[in-house]
Parts: sequence; structure tokens; C-alpha cells
Amino acid sequence: MKVSVSSYSFSQYINQGKMTQFDVAAKAKEIGFDAVEFTDLTPPEGVSEAEYAAKIKEECDRCRLPVSSYTVGADFLKNDRKEEIARVKKKADIARILGAPVMRHDASYTTPEAPRGLGDVLAELAGAIREVAEYAAAAGVKTMVENHGYFLQDADRVERLINAVGHRNFGWLCDMGNFLCADEQPEISCGKAAPYAFYVHAKDFIVKDGNAADPGEGFFLSRAGNYLRGTIVGHGNVPVLKCLKALKRGGYDGVVSLEFEGMEDCEQALRIGLKNVRGYLAEVEK
Repeated sequence: MKVSVSSYSFSQYINQGKMTQFDVAAKAKEIGFDAVEFTDLTPPEGVSEAEYAAKIKEECDRCRLPVSSYTVGADFLKNDRKEEIARVKKKADIARILGAPVMRHDASYTTPEAPRGLGDVLAELAGAIREVAEYAAAAGVKTMVENHGYFLQDADRVERLINAVGHRNFGWLCDMGNFLCADEQPEISCGKAAPYAFYVHAKDFIVKDGNAADPGEGFFLSRAGNYLRGTIVGHGNVPVLKCLKALKRGGYDGVVSLEFEGMEDCEQALRIGLKNVRGYLAEVEK
């Protein structure tokens, strides 16, 4: 399996003004990644998203670093559905310019007010997502949803959504860390995700029991009230090796992309995380 890195992993440096999205490819190559994933592009003033995507693609080609995926936000429940479908279709065009074979978009961050649940909104979500998947297929881009956002974080809910969409061009971005936000065992959920997986995020969290005192800055709450903090892949409580083995057994043999969102220095975190993931993959592929 090839190992990629999400541009989101460099948010620390980008927010500090040390880097821009354009700089990500060269830095990722320097660290030793095989590919790079980009999140929603933020072009400089006066530059269109399409123009910026073309410039980033040129830089990736210069670095001999393929673009493994394009990741964008979406909410087909909160936003006007027709407008959101049209907007996400345009994002598929950006993915094509980048040369990304897959594009992740959200289904919804919105949790319907009780007593409405997934069953009440499944048809409208599936219809919108299917329309995007059909459009993206014509552009040569596969689309996928990620297990995140609390409402659609559980493996069973995501599987239900994918089957409701029922399109061969639509699958799963399996984020092994995000299952902890719904208090699931990541290795079990990865096994459920494997048959549908188009792409994988390797991510790690430190977990502290919700019965303990609040550990403070950097932590957030899972759905059940446990404390989570992003950290270097291999330093937290996500059983990364078991997750990769479960995915491999389930037939996944694609890209594994590091997504770091911890407090540690991001460049150091990615160097350590990359070494750890390559070690895990060596075990998986024996």
C-alpha cells in the first residue's frame, strides 16, 4: 500500500504562515510520502479555484508526487439541496484538474432534531449523493463519504448510507481514528468498512475516560463523553496495526493517508507517523 498525507495535516504551519497549500507537495516529498491529498483549496485573491488546482497539479508533477484524493465539505441536509449538489459537482471538476482519482465529500454535519433519525433522511441524502456520484463518474472521479460528523460516524450508519446510494462510483473513506468519536472499536469498524473502502485515513487519538477529570486544552468529547485528543500516529489509543490488518483481510489494498490533527509539531509528527505506518504495513503485507 502507498502512504499519502493530507494537506490538512500541515494546518498548524499553514495557520502560522510558515506554509501555504502550494508548499505542501514539496514538504510531503521531502518527508518521504508517496502521494499527497488536498482538502478544500483556498486560492490566493484573484485566482480561481480551477486555476489554483492547475498550479498545484503542476507543482505535484514537478515533485513527482501524485495527488491521491481531494477532500471537500458538504451538508445535504442543512444547505439547499439543489445548490449543494451543484456546488459539490463543481468540486469533482476540481478533483479532475488535480488528477485525484477519488473525492471525499460529507453527507451532513447536521443531526436532525428528535424524533427524526437516519431513516427519516436517508432517502434524501442518498438521492443527492447518487446524483453527485453519477456526475463525478463522467469526470473519472470516484466519490466517497467519511465516517465523521457524529451523525454519520458509526460504521453501521455509514454502511447503510452507502447501500442506500447503491452506486458503484460511491464508496467509503475509512478514517480509523474517527470511529472513536462514536465510541466504537476502530478495528471492528474497519472490518465493516473494508468491502466499501475507496481510501483510508490513518489517524490517532489519545483517549481518556469520561469519568475522570477534564484533561484540559486540546481535548474534545466523544459522543459518549470520553475525552479525545489528536496525536502522532502510533502514539495514541487507536489500534492502527489491527485496523490495517482488518482492512487488508477485507480486501483493501489502496492508499493509506496520514491525517494529523494533534498539538505536537506537525512536521515531526508526520515524520514519526510515516515511519510507524510503514512499519505497520510491513507487518500487514508479510
